Amino acid sequence: MAKTQTSEFDQVVSRSAAGGLWSLLRGFRLTYAGAIGSLAVSTAARTGTFFLIGYLVDQVLTSDTMMRDLPWVAAGFIALALTEGAFTFTSGRLAARTAEGIALKIRNYFYDHIQRLTFAFHDKMPTGDLIQRATSDVEAVRKFYAEQAIGVGRIVLLFLVNFIAVLTINRQLAVLSVIIVPVIITISIFFFRRVSKAYGYYQEQDAVLSTTLQENLTGVRVVKAFARQQYEMDKFERDNSEKFRRGKKLLIMHSLFWPSADILCSAQMIAGFAIGALMVMNQTLTMGEYVTYMGLVVLLIWPMRELGRMVVQASTGIVSFGRLAEIIRLHREPIEHGVYTPTMDERVRGEIVFRNVGFEYEKEHRVLRDISFHAKPGEVIALMGPTGSGKTSLVNLLPRFYEYEQGSIQLDGVELNEYPREYLRRQIGIVEQEPFLFSRTLRENITYGVGREVSDDEVFAAARAAAVHDVILAFPDGYNTLVGEKGITLSGGQKQRVTIARTILKNPRILILDDSTSAVDTETEQAIRDALQALMRDRTTFIIAHRIQSVMSADQIFVLEKGRITQRGAHRELLKQDGLYKKIYELQARIESEVEAAIADEASAAVPSATQPYEPELIPALS
Repeated sequence: MAKTQTSEFDQVVSRSAAGGLWSLLRGFRLTYAGAIGSLAVSTAARTGTFFLIGYLVDQVLTSDTMMRDLPWVAAGFIALALTEGAFTFTSGRLAARTAEGIALKIRNYFYDHIQRLTFAFHDKMPTGDLIQRATSDVEAVRKFYAEQAIGVGRIVLLFLVNFIAVLTINRQLAVLSVIIVPVIITISIFFFRRVSKAYGYYQEQDAVLSTTLQENLTGVRVVKAFARQQYEMDKFERDNSEKFRRGKKLLIMHSLFWPSADILCSAQMIAGFAIGALMVMNQTLTMGEYVTYMGLVVLLIWPMRELGRMVVQASTGIVSFGRLAEIIRLHREPIEHGVYTPTMDERVRGEIVFRNVGFEYEKEHRVLRDISFHAKPGEVIALMGPTGSGKTSLVNLLPRFYEYEQGSIQLDGVELNEYPREYLRRQIGIVEQEPFLFSRTLRENITYGVGREVSDDEVFAAARAAAVHDVILAFPDGYNTLVGEKGITLSGGQKQRVTIARTILKNPRILILDDSTSAVDTETEQAIRDALQALMRDRTTFIIAHRIQSVMSADQIFVLEKGRITQRGAHRELLKQDGLYKKIYELQARIESEVEAAIADEASAAVPSATQPYEPELIPALS
């Protein structure tokens, strides 16, 4: 099903806008044809009404059997009105079913597609822009099918049916009545091109405004903490003013089109009425035919004016389709593709070898250079270094979030890029530096990503291991407590422990802990570290940390600077070397000593009668 939809949308976006919109009708073409057919019947019924009026004027009102014929004429009017109403309703219903079905298909595919795009894409693409495309642009495409395309069909049918009807009355009058049509179409095409470009610019700015709003709401705590409300308001006003400027330009184009079209259509209609009146005076037309013509010419001329409006409005749907196609054309991350195809139940041992690995996000801006090391199964590898040194970039290569361009990475003797991404990510558990929780229950957050039914005992065991079980039970609904957006009902440390429980439950063979204890207090940190020590047993683990205490027990410690490993070894070995590691150790030890000394002084001042002085104690095992 998914592959079929992918193939279908690949064909849709590979064509022109018109071809793509036609391709989207696949599966709904009969329904849409029914809508157009119903519209044709409705149009014929309306045209028939004016012919019946002409018949009434010429044949009934002047006959001796007028009283006998009037009920039949009235019944004819009623029948035509009912036919027109019924088929108009049917047409609208079928068009709406088509439009909603297509919108549903696009939304589902687009949502699935953006989840399968690469990390590099999401790094560069603003979230607000994607939301704009998934909502506003999909809605514009829906309106295209529900209103604009069917509206153009209605106008074309009205023109053809009524032009043929006027031809049956008088050919000369019919030709004179449509002289203005080529002019209207030319003006519509001119405005269509201008409006399409202006609407594209407007949508781009709308996406910028959505991004600004999304970022502000996401970081509202930071805004308030730094009292930057006025700065953010000024920024929003600038973006909003630019949207206003572009929207104003778009509306001016619309406002120029309508008066021009109205003047031309009114002039054509007045000319038609005048010519028809002269023909009646010359007895070329009967009064009934003239009355019929007066009704038909309105259906002939004004739809042309509406055609211009529909064409201009249809440009918004075409532009929005192009914006959606721009994203859909991007290649998906092939998560299931791999030269080496182990079964999903097959477990890796966790032996990882880097050989002269290089990586860059952008050309000529290399992030990692000549990274080489050998991690045996079950070893703990710690990564330290200043911000931007490449620690997170290094571990992001393991689940193939990004692809290395230089060197070799092997997992259990097999080149890493030969493994399917989906398989690798099932074998790797990640605890991010910034924990993320979904707006679901705590139980659902903990079991997220396991991919199987999980018993309560398993959930409780994982939560206990992450030192969060008692915290969860303290909530009124326990594990069924709903977590707010991004987990805002929990403290930073509680969110971090829930994400650790999620990783523990996944039971991966390779662990990546990206500074995962940075958001918790010292007591909780120790509890989590004890749990993680048990979890890391027999698992290859990568720890990114800034605290010496978090990496002291690692089998290998790598210090990264500017994308290179400048130091490597165990804790005691690195303390004997002059380098960044020793400097960090001495700095943190001094700070720890000063803090504990200050606490001891305050305690002594608060309890002067104490006979046993407090002796500050450095971090155990630091030396």
